[in-house]
Amino acid sequence: MNLPSAYEQEMKELLGTELEAYKKSLDLPVMQGLRVNTAKITCEEFEAVTPFSMEKVPWIPNGYFLKDEERASRHPYYYAGLYYIQEPSAMTPASRLPVEPGDYVLDLCAAPGGKATELGSRLGGEGMLFANDISSSRAKALLKNLEMAGIPNICVTSEDPEVLERNFSGFFDKVLIDAPCSGEGMFHREPRMMEYWKERGPEAYVPIQKKLILQGAGMLRGGGMLLYSTCTFSRKEDEEVIEYLLQNMPDMRLKEILPYEGFAEGAGLEKCVRIFPHRMPGEGHFLALLEKSQKTGEDSSRDRQRPGKRKPQKMPDCVEEFLSLLSCPIDRERLKLDRDRLYLLPVREEMPKLRYLRTGLYLGDVKKNRFEPSQALAMALKPEVFVSCIRLEPEDVRAVKYLKGETLDVSDLPVTKEKGWQLICVNDYPLGFGKLAGGVLKNKYYAGWRWQ
Repeated sequence: MNLPSAYEQEMKELLGTELEAYKKSLDLPVMQGLRVNTAKITCEEFEAVTPFSMEKVPWIPNGYFLKDEERASRHPYYYAGLYYIQEPSAMTPASRLPVEPGDYVLDLCAAPGGKATELGSRLGGEGMLFANDISSSRAKALLKNLEMAGIPNICVTSEDPEVLERNFSGFFDKVLIDAPCSGEGMFHREPRMMEYWKERGPEAYVPIQKKLILQGAGMLRGGGMLLYSTCTFSRKEDEEVIEYLLQNMPDMRLKEILPYEGFAEGAGLEKCVRIFPHRMPGEGHFLALLEKSQKTGEDSSRDRQRPGKRKPQKMPDCVEEFLSLLSCPIDRERLKLDRDRLYLLPVREEMPKLRYLRTGLYLGDVKKNRFEPSQALAMALKPEVFVSCIRLEPEDVRAVKYLKGETLDVSDLPVTKEKGWQLICVNDYPLGFGKLAGGVLKNKYYAGWRWQ
């Protein structure tokens, strides 16, 4: 691979005698990966049912090297949200941010959702994942991936981080910033990135990165943690951005990152981690984990009550009738009916007025005195909490037919209710809803997600 001369010189200064090993690694096959969504299935369960050839990624608890990415992306299990296709080194940032159930987590540059879906799955339905991307088109892809993963407690926005900082100062327990960068770690996978690099090298991104990291740190509560990452090797975009933060915010300090034998140390800055493709299987990444000190007397409680607590709404009879089909508890104070669209908000309090693509779990729509449940709700459910399910084997041709939006004859399959709403599953993993009458299933799979 012919590298830009200026880039090669920078890598020579960074790697020294390892430069040739790095250049040789760029001629090896591109690594492909799959990360199991542990909100839906354990790794042991997935290994027992997977039809794919996989090997464990040794530094990611739920990561696997994948031999056939195309096959994995066209399988009913993918549409059930059991895994996310992701390059192995890109799995690292989310795995090294210590998210716990109940945390309020911000993913500031979240699209397309590889890191956000992992952060959300580790929340276990508690707390809140606030996922933002300044690009509205990319934010739409982010929303789809979060809903496919069945993450219920989300807010998805397309806002300038400056607007978020004004509204959420000191609010979040954990912040992840996978910053836009010159993408040097992508040269192997996407050689066209080298042409972009020639046009917009590291210098074009440094001001953006420095601004983002200050904004992210400003939204972090005392005692909270921030993880900054890039997929580039430039010290200007990596260690120098961290040094800039430490100089401007003395209440931030670097923390040790859970180690792995293949990780390289930061260039002139301890506790940072670099992933190089000649040292371990992956494309390349930089990570730094920081903690914000807690001021004396500062309230460390996660119960951040915002002004203007919501009042519970009275729900239409059709909504109550549908909710009776669910055996899981629902916090009525978090239900919100907004112009015939029903949501389960992630928190009881009113949120600031922003450019939201989603606030909480979109449950469905009230249409002429009837309730139509959403695709997002189906993906967030477990089959045992819905009144009636239809289970399809992944090899059953009806699984793909369902994903294509076709009407199905399911008269040979057992059901609890022989009429009305059904949760359609591949094995025990939801795909969407359908409506049953006389052994025929009317397909309610969301048209925008259909198998093409």
